[in-house]
Amino acid sequence: MAQAVEEWYKQMPIITRSYLTAAVVTTVGCSLEIISPYHLYLNPKLVVQHYEIWRLITNFLYFRKMDLDFLFHMFFLARYCKLLEENSFRGRTADFLFMLLFGATVLTAIVLLGGIIPYLSETFAKILFLSNSLTFMMVYVWSKHNPYIHMSFLGLFTFTAAYLPWVLLGFSILVGSSTWVDLLGMIAGHAYYFLEDVYPRMTGRRPLKTPGFIKALFPEDNVVVAPAANARFAPPPPQPQEGAF
Repeated sequence: MAQAVEEWYKQMPIITRSYLTAAVVTTVGCSLEIISPYHLYLNPKLVVQHYEIWRLITNFLYFRKMDLDFLFHMFFLARYCKLLEENSFRGRTADFLFMLLFGATVLTAIVLLGGIIPYLSETFAKILFLSNSLTFMMVYVWSKHNPYIHMSFLGLFTFTAAYLPWVLLGFSILVGSSTWVDLLGMIAGHAYYFLEDVYPRMTGRRPLKTPGFIKALFPEDNVVVAPAANARFAPPPPQPQEGAF
């Protein structure tokens, strides 16, 4: 059993393995009181006035207490981060890292701007960690890249992957969880999908370009021929069902 887990872990692509490891270590460290969440949460005042820059990163690594919800999000992180890195971003590790950095930047900007908008500031002030939102962004981007894959929700009903974010949003409402976390992830995911996939097809220009210094971190990236413009929107051959959970 231990050997199987070790093999599964070693076979993960580099970004997925690194993010999953950092998330688990951070969350476990907080549960054991080795690390304090008060040193990790997003606090604009402490970032700007006290130069606690690490909070811009650490708020994406802590997934609250270790319970069923933690396992749930670790599953989604490991599954959809890996699927994106191995398929949509195969041979483009630098582009995948840039996607995560773009999503983290958008999420942070939304929370900071929301904090100064009347009637919304109180809601955004309660958002201290954006780790769940970043995970939801990956789910959203994956669903856009694989809209025709059939999925099942707890064996109750089937749907195509294009509706996965909405199914999960509805599930959050049913169990009484905060929908802001999911909505922020959907906004960041759609912003990336539009700028990376939709806008270039409309105008022939690509506003999102991975910086050279990030590409330099992964010199082994292969050159991948881009798919045809309509490839993602043409129905693929029938595929086996995949469970959402």
